[in-house]
Amino acid sequence: TVGNRNYNRKANINTESFIVDLGFANWVDKTNYASAANGNYLVNRPRGAALASSDFKLRTIKSVNVDLWFFMQRLNLIKHVVNLKYGLGLELNNYRFNSAVSFKEAGANPYDLSQQIDHSIAFRDSIGFSKNKLAADYVTVPLMLNFRTNSNCRSGGLNFSTGVSVGYLYSSRNKQKSSERGKQINRGDYDLRTWKFSYVGELGLGPVHLYGSYSPNSIFEKGLNFMPYTVGIRISNW
Repeated sequence: TVGNRNYNRKANINTESFIVDLGFANWVDKTNYASAANGNYLVNRPRGAALASSDFKLRTIKSVNVDLWFFMQRLNLIKHVVNLKYGLGLELNNYRFNSAVSFKEAGANPYDLSQQIDHSIAFRDSIGFSKNKLAADYVTVPLMLNFRTNSNCRSGGLNFSTGVSVGYLYSSRNKQKSSERGKQINRGDYDLRTWKFSYVGELGLGPVHLYGSYSPNSIFEKGLNFMPYTVGIRISNW
């Protein structure tokens, strides 16, 4: 009957709300440290060793990525097997350092107060930290092609998506904890790029999804050259 045909017809747009990603954040370090030091983006203590990649090495287990997707939609393109998938959410990244590196906005050189620096800098601090992380949070829009092997199943059977995302930096801070200074949250943009472009993908089997992202551009405008990436588990029914 007409009623049964309408009942069995699949919707061309499907929506799921409040999807959560739990994973790890890291980066590929391609910094030219000699050039960054010459440009005064890295500041060394008097007679101290120059900053190097080891100063920016992350604690892998404690460098985390959490994404909170307000919604994602899947738009049918070809027989519900090929779809356009897009959404809107918050991308929260915490980069946890092994070292005592600190970030500072433009102003006085922390080791030579008579010298003014007109851009953000990174420097090796004079104390050690029990917690030291750089947080970068974005409002992000992903756009992906989605392929499903079983369009009759809500989870799509085996399915994968690939595409890009664009994020807008709305908050960044250097959060530290030490016995000398206690807990500190130093807020600033630290010359982080306002816009973040990434390649993104996900692979799912039933309700279990793995996701990943990689940005071909440094998250910093100048000086440091870090290409960020994330991997983790996406909690989603489709």
